[in-house]
This record gives sequence, C-alpha cells and structure tokens, in this order.
Amino acid sequence: MEGILEAKDAIADRSGPIDVALVLGSGLGAYADGLEGARSIPYAEIPNMPTIGVSGHAGNLVIGTKAGRRVAAMQGRAHLYEGRSPHEVVFGVRLMAQLGARTLIITNAAGGIASAFVPGDLMAITDQLNLTGTSSLLGPNDERLGERFVDMSAAYDRGLIETASAVAGRLGFELQQGIYAGLLGPAYETPAEVRMLRTLGADAVGMSTVLEVLAARHLGLAVLGISCISNLAAGISDGPLSHDEVKDTAARVQPRFESLITGILESM
Repeated sequence: MEGILEAKDAIADRSGPIDVALVLGSGLGAYADGLEGARSIPYAEIPNMPTIGVSGHAGNLVIGTKAGRRVAAMQGRAHLYEGRSPHEVVFGVRLMAQLGARTLIITNAAGGIASAFVPGDLMAITDQLNLTGTSSLLGPNDERLGERFVDMSAAYDRGLIETASAVAGRLGFELQQGIYAGLLGPAYETPAEVRMLRTLGADAVGMSTVLEVLAARHLGLAVLGISCISNLAAGISDGPLSHDEVKDTAARVQPRFESLITGILESM
C-alpha cells in the first residue's frame, strides 16, 4: 500500500481527483489521446509503476476529461508473462482507485471462441474464468484496500453492461456478451486448449484482465469489461495467430470502440 500512496503523492499535482479509471488494451490506447485537457504521464515517471514491454502498449497514464467525467486512462498494462508479479499487474488499478475512481472500465483484445463471433466484434464481459494459476489478492491482506474475502458473484456490473448495450444499439451495432477466460500466456492457446475452454463455458480468451478485476472488486469498484475480438482462437481461425493481427483488428475497430466508450461515459 505504501508504494501506491507514494505513486499517488508523486503525481497528485498533475492528476487531481478522477471519477473513472480506464485500462486500454492492445491497440486500443489511442482513445486516451482524445481526452480534453489531457496530461500524459509516462509510467517511468510514476514511482513503483511497472513499465511496459509489449508492442501496442504505449505505457502512459493519461488524465483528462470526457463527457464531463474526469478520467484516468492507462495506455497499456503489465502482464504476468513479462515476469511481473500479480501485485505489479494490478498496481495501476489500485493507483487509480486511490486517485478517486469508483468505476473501472477495463478493455482488452481477445480471441473469439463463441461460434457467433467474428474479428472486430466488441463483447461486454459478463463473467470471468481466472486460469492464470494465481491471484492479485495473494499474501497478507491490507484492510485499507478491502476485506480479506471478496465476493465475485457479480464481478462485472449488470447495470453498466445494460448501459453499454443500449449505447451500442443507438450507435447501430450489437454489443456481444460473454465470459472471458484469462490465461498466463504468452503463447497463444492450442486447439485442444480452446476446446477445453469452450467446454468450460468461455466465449473469449486473453492474457490479461482477470487479476485487475479481482483487485478492483477488492477495492469496491464497479467494473465494466469490454473485449475487442481481434481474432478467432486456435482451431477456429483459418491460419496461424499473430500479435500483428491483434493490432490490425484493434485499429480497424477503433472508431466504433471510441464511440462506445464515450457513449458509456455520457450515460453513466
């Protein structure tokens, strides 16, 4: 907790209080550049904040206003597969909560498992499978963050999902809904693993999000999760998977994604 408070104190004069925390996944970080009065703080300038080593993740905390809301947007995130600890992975979420956020909008690029999905779909996450083999709540509990045992029966806020679906309808597209499976990575899943995930009930799969949502619920934040279906998972897609495909699809869907997020902020 002390490391988080040190980071807060170091940037408080540049951030001010915020309302909404936003985590922008692979290829989706450009949304933060459109915040009004945006101030960009590189992660390297924030004490204890893990830096980013993945293409498509700029590694900045951008503070600004959108739709009358004060927003802190993370352009990229740390991942377990980079050798980061679970607590490092969720450091940014905990920092934004200390800056005042009570709502988290968390986004990612994901592989589609559900048969109805096509690359470029946006999916509201209704629930999650944490298959990383670890948790961001390991170790002694700090009561300043939250209670020891966290109720995850409604990890993703139903009201926010309904708001997001209504916004998508007004924009003229259907927001898919489904369960997100978070795995360790960095290798993409094998076809056999994808068949296993489908049996477990997963509709999309990725390498992030689940630990951050655990931390957010521990903090008492309301959570909305949006996945960009950037490719079809192994055994469903016609060819090999690549990170370039992920970034290309995210770039193609960026206008729709940005309109959705702005509409959600306006409707909150």
